[in-house]
This record gives sequence, structure tokens and C-alpha cells, in this order.
Amino acid sequence: MNSTSNRLYIKIATTLLLLLIVLGIGFAIISAYTSRRYFQETNQRLYGNVAEYLVRETKPLKGGEPDSTAIHDIMHSMMIINPSAEVYILNTEGVIKDHVAPYKKVKLEKVDLAPVKDFIASECKSYILGDDPRHPGEKKVFSAAPIKENDKLTGYAYIILASEEQAAVASNVFGSNMLRMGVFQFALTLIGALLIGLLAFWFLMRNIRAISDIMRRFKEGDYQARIDEKSKGDLPEIADTYNSMADTIVDNIEQIKSVDRLRQELIANVSHDLRTPLAIMQGYIETLMMKKDSLSEADQNKYLGIVLNSSEQLSRLVSQLFEYSKLEANQIQPQKEPFFVAELAQDIYAKYQILAQDKGIKLELDAPKDLPLVFADVGLVERAIQNLMDNALKFTPEGGSVAIDLVAQDTGVEVKISDTGPGIPESEQSYIFERYRQTDNTKANGKGAGLGLAIVKKILELQNATIQVTSRPNEGATFWFMLPAYQA
Repeated sequence: MNSTSNRLYIKIATTLLLLLIVLGIGFAIISAYTSRRYFQETNQRLYGNVAEYLVRETKPLKGGEPDSTAIHDIMHSMMIINPSAEVYILNTEGVIKDHVAPYKKVKLEKVDLAPVKDFIASECKSYILGDDPRHPGEKKVFSAAPIKENDKLTGYAYIILASEEQAAVASNVFGSNMLRMGVFQFALTLIGALLIGLLAFWFLMRNIRAISDIMRRFKEGDYQARIDEKSKGDLPEIADTYNSMADTIVDNIEQIKSVDRLRQELIANVSHDLRTPLAIMQGYIETLMMKKDSLSEADQNKYLGIVLNSSEQLSRLVSQLFEYSKLEANQIQPQKEPFFVAELAQDIYAKYQILAQDKGIKLELDAPKDLPLVFADVGLVERAIQNLMDNALKFTPEGGSVAIDLVAQDTGVEVKISDTGPGIPESEQSYIFERYRQTDNTKANGKGAGLGLAIVKKILELQNATIQVTSRPNEGATFWFMLPAYQA
């Protein structure tokens, strides 16, 4: 068990011990209160009819005043029945008229009659507490009975069943017994519960230790470390969460490595593509500067045209890099709207017509007029079609053809760009849309950095569409995607 597990185990054990101590103290308090009430209620039920008996046998009031002879008889009877009882004779308003109790210790002049009346009404069967004349503010069990003369209520006999002396003795005896019994029971319960709790936590900590060891291995570089079914124990949710987290981390690490490899390829490809036009421009500019007096006007124009073409190539490459970086960083959000894709295709066809003629390529357009409105970002769709057109014209040889076809489907309009170029081998079709990847034809001819089709794919993903390709070597290639119809 490592130091972290030890500290956790000690904290848990300490918490358990404190909890058991608090519960033990609470149990002792509740037990003391319950036992005290049990003693009082038993005393009241046992001697609850004493007052009625005394009133019936002694007649303590005559003419509404205490009878000294009867009071003497009451004292004699109470010493026989319950020597610890205290007897009070009350008038009809609860005023103490006489008593059998140490005189100097009686501090109340009047007793609340409400508990007395409730006790009498319950026929001595209820647990009721009344005033203690010797201790104002305290409540004790009592017995009470009405005193009547000629069927007229003249007062009450009110008997405190547990005197001060009896309560003190009972408290001492009860406290002594409860102390011995409570300490023994509490110690036994505490030790047993603590041992059981510590044993249970030890088994629980065993699973935590196993999981902690596996996590430490993962931290130290063992990325295959996983929590097996045996080590999960009673913590399957934690184990499953860790395994899922570890898988995600490993996947992210692999993605980072893949991105790093692709970035290295990008640096290599871009540095080559940037260096080539820059070298050409630099070479021809130096030639113009050194031989400007000996070069003919035709040669000067030729060299300037080469410099211009190289600068345009460089500009396109830089533009592609910025565009793809924005798409990759989700800095471009599509602004979708309904539009006629046939009109967009017609505009693109017109723009590329002159370029196709200069290359000796036949450009065709099939765009029916009854095509439905589509719902997409018109600017991004235009950029995607332009990239596909650039790609098609780039690889189509002189005398070939490039076609734009728009076909109505049930859910929208299918856009196809076809060419009669060298085609794409089936082995290379799976990654031509990946960033910075180039086919063998592209590498061999030095045509681009492999970003054009990646930009198309990213643009269409923003439109919730996918780009697909069909091609065979020496039979050209066809790229197509679907634009959703506008739902008014």
C-alpha cells in the first residue's frame, strides 16, 4: 500500500471512529432519557390510584379546611404505602392548603390544576407530569383525586410519587448501573463496529490500490495499461471511466502524431512548391537585370510572362493555405440560403470557357432549367465547384473534355464534374481528399500541394454533404456531390 492509500485509509478509519463515538454518545443519552421516563411512568402506573384511596379513607377536608386528624392519618398511611411520597391538599383553585413534606422546602403556593384534571379524567391511566412544589419549574409524576363533601368539590389530593430523596437515590443507582452497563456495551459495540468497518474498508481499498497502480503505470508511459474485470471489484464505474479515458487519451495521442506527420509532409510539400516559383522568378528577374540591353523585346516579354505565371502560381498556393487553415480552425461558418444551382453553374462555365479553349479542352454544361432550388452557402459551393474545375482542367490533356452535369434527385440536385484525364488508380482513391496528400500523377507533374480536394471535402462537410469519386486509369474521373433541395 503506497503512502497515498495509507493516508486515505487512516482518514477513513478516523472518520469511522469519530462517527461511532458520536453515535455511542447519542445512544447513551437516548437510553438515559428512555430509562428515566420508564422509571417515572412505572411509578405513576403503580401508585397512580394512591390519592383516590387516601381521599376515600381519610376525608382530609372538612368544611373546605384541612382536618388535622385526617392529615395525621395521611402521614401514617403514606409512610406505609410509599414513604418517599409527598402529599399536598389543594383547594379548588390549586392553592396548597396543607402538606405532608418538609415545610421549609415547599416553595410553591399554588399548583397548576390542568395536569391534575387531565390525570383524573384519564382515570389514572395516562403518563402526565405535574408541578413539583419543592422545585419550581420542574415536572414530576403524581397521583391526584378530587375531594368532595356532600357531592360538592372542595379540593384535591395531590401526591408527588417520587420525592427529592427518592429521585436522588434512584439517580445514583441508575447512574451507577447505566455507567457500568453503558461503558461495557459501548466499548464492545465500538470495537466490533470499528473492526468490521476497517475490514470492509480494507477490502475496498484493495480495489483502489489496484486501480491506482494501473493509473500510475499509465502515467509513467505504459499506454496499454487497463483495468481488467478482476481488478474492478466493487468500483466498476470508476474502472470503466478510467478505461474509456485512457482509450480517448491514446486516440488523441495517435491523432496528434498523425497531424504532426501530416504537418511535416505539408512543410516539405509547401516548401518545395513555394521554392520552385520563387526560384524561377528570381532566375528570370536576374537574367533580365543582367542582360536587359542584349535581350530582344520578344525575349523580355517571354521572361516577364514566365515571372507572371510563377507569381500567380505562388499566389494560388498561398491562398489555398490560408483558406484551408481557416476551414480547419472552423473560422468559416456557412450562411445558407436558397438559390438556383443551374445559374451558378452557368456563371462558372462562362468563366472557365476561355481557359479551356486556351488549353484545347472542350468544356460542356448540362443544366436543365427545371431544377429545384437548393439550400446551401452559395459562396462555398462556388468555391468547391471551382476547385473541382481547376483539378479537372489541370489533369485533362489537350483535346480532352471536361463536363459539368446537374441532375435532379428526390432529395436535391446532384452536381457532377467529369474529365477525360489519366484517371486515379483505385489504390489512391481512398486518400485523395486527405490534406497534404497527392497522387502519383500530381507528384510526378508537380501540380499542386494536395490541398484543392481537401478544401472541397471540408467545404461540403460544412454543408452536411459528402464528395465522392469514380475513376479508372486512362478513363478520366468523375467527382460528384448532392445539394439538398430547399424546403419552403
